[in-house]
Amino acid sequence: MTAPLLSVKNLKAYYGQAQILFDLSLDVKPGEVVVLMGRNGAGKSTTMKSLVNLIDRKQGQIHFNGKDISTASTYHIAQMGLGFVPEERRIFTDLTVLENFEVGRLPAREGVTPWTPARLFELFPNLGEMPNRPGGHMSGGEQQMLTIARTLMGNPSLVLVDEPSEGVAPVIVEKIAHAIQKLKAEGVSILLSEQNITFAEWVGDRAYVLEKGAIRYEGSMKELIANREVRSAYLDF
Repeated sequence: MTAPLLSVKNLKAYYGQAQILFDLSLDVKPGEVVVLMGRNGAGKSTTMKSLVNLIDRKQGQIHFNGKDISTASTYHIAQMGLGFVPEERRIFTDLTVLENFEVGRLPAREGVTPWTPARLFELFPNLGEMPNRPGGHMSGGEQQMLTIARTLMGNPSLVLVDEPSEGVAPVIVEKIAHAIQKLKAEGVSILLSEQNITFAEWVGDRAYVLEKGAIRYEGSMKELIANREVRSAYLDF
């Protein structure tokens, strides 16, 4: 059995006095695409933020690449090779595509082929057509591509992607799905949160279904698609 690249045990998270996550456990193996699914408010984004220590109060064990990162700083986690693509995108609107890339650049790491602007333009041809365009002059879908590309400039071995298809035109959603499939083919592991079942089916190997901050179901993507009872109870489709 291949050891997990990311292993999470009994994760709890809080906003103030309100508990949002309840003993959440999951893992991601090397080269795997795992999807967190659930309705709005199920705890998907909180899970993502907890993994990179963007939540002020949390408990539990998080191991990445064999190292305990439960209390590590967000910057140190990124240096170790765990990238994060937030739902809010948070690009630098006054900087060009190439300048946004440079903000995300981290040194190459052993075992990972370094990402360069040329490689990223192959992955996202839309960005290759506008290398000097400011981020604020791009569509929402183009900004989503830019956010993913900027994160890849950190040469991560695992990328967390929060709601990549949210508010994005269908044609761009399809391009992002193809990009994720290409990343998987290159050995990049991905944990993404998603509500779009078609997108999840395109890219996912396994799925965890969250409801009220707890995992209610886990299994292969094919098993989830076939399980009408679970989809009806927790996913509304």
